[in-house]
Amino acid sequence: MIKAGIIGSAGFTGGELLRLLVNHPEVAVVFAHSNSQQGKLVSSVHKDLQGEIELVFKKETPPPVDVLFLCLGHGNTKEYLRNTPVPESTKLIDLSHDFRIFNETNPFIYGLPELNREKIRIADKVANPGCFATAIQLALLPLAANGFLKNDVHVNAVTGATGAGASLLPTTHFSWRQNNLSVYKAFEHQHLVEIHQSLKQADGSSSPRINFIPIRGDFTKGIFCTAYSKVDGSLNQFLGMYKDYYSDHPFTIVSEESISLKDIINTNKCYLHLQFYEGQLLITSIIDNLIKGASGQAIQNMNLMSGLPERTGLQLKAIGF
Repeated sequence: MIKAGIIGSAGFTGGELLRLLVNHPEVAVVFAHSNSQQGKLVSSVHKDLQGEIELVFKKETPPPVDVLFLCLGHGNTKEYLRNTPVPESTKLIDLSHDFRIFNETNPFIYGLPELNREKIRIADKVANPGCFATAIQLALLPLAANGFLKNDVHVNAVTGATGAGASLLPTTHFSWRQNNLSVYKAFEHQHLVEIHQSLKQADGSSSPRINFIPIRGDFTKGIFCTAYSKVDGSLNQFLGMYKDYYSDHPFTIVSEESISLKDIINTNKCYLHLQFYEGQLLITSIIDNLIKGASGQAIQNMNLMSGLPERTGLQLKAIGF
């Protein structure tokens, strides 16, 4: 049995990890950390876990565990690891952006299984991708890997309110978010750096300009992303290319039917749908931002790092109507 601890477990991603891990057949959650909720029952904050888990949030150094999930705010993981002794034998999975960008001093492997599965299998430290980055990379990786990503890419992606985290901000209040849409960080979202890094890795040389317009949606969970670029070829050619690229990746599905956001909410799936019009390929990519975009993908990475089948503990069902 894998002993797991979660640092920063009172937030949205920590809550999703707990919901998934309490039903994982090979995992026992033995430690739940929170600075803001210490001393409280986990189930008093994540109320749907009443009767499922008896842990209390703690602030102190975690006990020895096999895997430690880090769900701290961006910029805080590095500080936590500097100040907290963690045994070398403990596998680390970081859900912040602190270790996503490769450099010679960064020991973390970028944790997108559809790109780095074999590296993840032998890794001790994994940096989980961002939610927008996951949806956009999965939309574009087959094109990059096959040398078709040569022109500017235009991306619009709408995300649910949980993408902003659990702390209240002016743009996360119900009265502001309901029946409302707004653009933020146009052309300069922080996830662009890791997207370019992955596309260069897949292409072997370069990544095109990505004109990315992130949009705040008036719903709770999910990302609905459309990306298009000029390419030479046909719809059938690209359908075959995408299906071949993802043929042995269980969570990324190329659908020839139209897709909608509810199809994947509460699952670890990414659905892709392709359309071709006058030399432009349009890829629609949809994920649950807290699961395939965060906690579910983190468990997928843990499974790989632990020698388990990727799907273990992740056979979730969509929300339906």
